[in-house]
Amino acid sequence: MRIDPLIMIHPKGILGRYGVHPKKSLGQNFLVEASILQRICDLGTLTRTDNVLEIGPGIGSLTKIIADSSGQVVAIELDDRLIAILRDELAGYDNIRLIHDSVLDVVPSEFFGAPYKVVANVPYYITGAILQHLLDPPTKPSLMVLTVQKEVAQRLTAEPGKMSILSVSVQLHGDINTEFIIRAGSFWPKPGVDSAVVRFTAHKDVLIEQSEVGAFMKLVRTGFSSKRKQLQKNLRAIISDRDQLQDTLTSVGIDGTRRAQTLFIEEWLALFRSLS
Repeated sequence: MRIDPLIMIHPKGILGRYGVHPKKSLGQNFLVEASILQRICDLGTLTRTDNVLEIGPGIGSLTKIIADSSGQVVAIELDDRLIAILRDELAGYDNIRLIHDSVLDVVPSEFFGAPYKVVANVPYYITGAILQHLLDPPTKPSLMVLTVQKEVAQRLTAEPGKMSILSVSVQLHGDINTEFIIRAGSFWPKPGVDSAVVRFTAHKDVLIEQSEVGAFMKLVRTGFSSKRKQLQKNLRAIISDRDQLQDTLTSVGIDGTRRAQTLFIEEWLALFRSLS
């Protein structure tokens, strides 16, 4: 018989049974409010036909709620100390597959024979790497609900004027919004910063072919190579002839004196296509 996942035992109590202490090096801060875990899961709009990837399930508190709302769940945990806890905590679920590995060392889409979603409280210290890893392969998640550091959420959801390489790389693939803020006191151990839950929905129509993403991001990185410099100065690393560069920028309606952080995704795409 399953225990109601919303009747939570404090993570400190569960870890204490196994003599395990949170590792700061792995960014282990556990949510202690069941209502917040449920809100995170609800944002995934899960049904019994959904395949779900969870990264860093910890002690399985969110995993149980996801499993009760979806079809197949693949939970990837790196910390070998938590594997035994997860096997015990998730023993009553036959739709959860536990993988002992780093998400960065596996191809998540290979676990599913159909589109999948991601619902996870990701390790903050590798949030950027995880997003790149999930969005690089041809098969990408259709939806992601992620708990991330509040500052990272602001970067991910930035608008022109405050764009970065990270925001461009994510918004190239879909729409992303901050859904709600989680105060530091909702975690144990209490982190030094607040968190935010973001929701990413993949574009129905791709903006760029997968084979071109690498070259596109190389252009973006060049444009951001010195944030204080004008775009036209940074892009001379690609087009050294000033007149040719000016003609290229003019042809796509971009003022070369602007900074990279002010460009819209559509402007980057127009510039890329012009250069191609």
